[in-house]
Amino acid sequence: MINLLVKDLHPGMIAAQSVYDRNGDSVLVRGNPLTEEHIRQFDEMGLPELTVVSTNTNASFAPPADILKETTRADAFHQVYETFRVLEETGELAPDTLTPTAEAILTDVLENRENLVQLTDILMNDDYIFGHSVNVAALSALLGSLCDLSGAELITLTMGALLHDIGKLIVPKDILTKADQLSSREMYIIRMHPEAGRIKLSTLPTPSAKILATIAGQHHEHLDGHGYPDHLMGDQIHRFSRIVAIADVYDALTSARAYKPAYRPHIAYKIMTKCSPGQFDERLLKLFFDTVAIYPVGTVLKTTMGYAVVKKVSFGQTQTPTVCVFGDLSGDALEHPFTINLSKCAPDTITSVLEEMDLTPLMFRMHVDPALFLKE
Repeated sequence: MINLLVKDLHPGMIAAQSVYDRNGDSVLVRGNPLTEEHIRQFDEMGLPELTVVSTNTNASFAPPADILKETTRADAFHQVYETFRVLEETGELAPDTLTPTAEAILTDVLENRENLVQLTDILMNDDYIFGHSVNVAALSALLGSLCDLSGAELITLTMGALLHDIGKLIVPKDILTKADQLSSREMYIIRMHPEAGRIKLSTLPTPSAKILATIAGQHHEHLDGHGYPDHLMGDQIHRFSRIVAIADVYDALTSARAYKPAYRPHIAYKIMTKCSPGQFDERLLKLFFDTVAIYPVGTVLKTTMGYAVVKKVSFGQTQTPTVCVFGDLSGDALEHPFTINLSKCAPDTITSVLEEMDLTPLMFRMHVDPALFLKE
């Protein structure tokens, strides 16, 4: 897989991510080839970049399977969009309309747990909240399913994740989409959204109102007390809130925003595990990254053996994927590429992940497209 700026896309390239417009309508389904019309639409939408299977316009292999069906993701986006729109216009919130959405997400996650999280969908920056809510719900359902929760608890968790950011409706859109650094006043307004969400959800006429409100109010709390809005610590933070907090930060880091590009999964992993001590529940965080591909299929690595492309990632071994080594350390193509599971190698075998600016010249020098080695 390779992440390209829209200006560098060409018809025939296979999309590794789906694209939706601001109304939640599908523009392009992952696994399908790009056309001139797609690229024109991306430019009009202000879409900055897209992940494709290969720069080779003749490549015909599919991207890794998603944990959500395309129809489930699109329907969920529509339903969240409509729920938030009605709330914004009328002040009324009917959470029961989201129950079928939560159930569909959970069904997909439980059926596809063997499909490690590889990539997420692409949405316009100004409608980030809706796609983000769906992604966080899927990630939360996945993590919750590994925590021996009951079916009813998983539905409540998924519902809470869908609604966790509902308090952002009080935040002006120009603040949510601001590309520059926020002022102290703007940051204060942003930090009001958990409490706004908690207040709104606590009034719902549903038995799960209290826990839904708790998730919304606590998803920015840190276990060490340095979160907000109430600086809760340890066991003061509900376990569902801890789950949603992890999913929320991961999706925020790996999604493009007005003020930052999308970080690659291995960068998100380092930030969340190394740079944020005390923020997350460490047991849940380990479990989460056991099922999220730190090096997604198609990632090109520089290793102590040479250049390699990730072919397979397995649960619990996301730091040691199976790779095909196709180039030597000098950047020359191997006459006989070989496949190896990095769990059989030294812990520091991976030395770096190639970014697009380094991968393109390497491919040109070798006359080799690493994506070709993804075929069995």
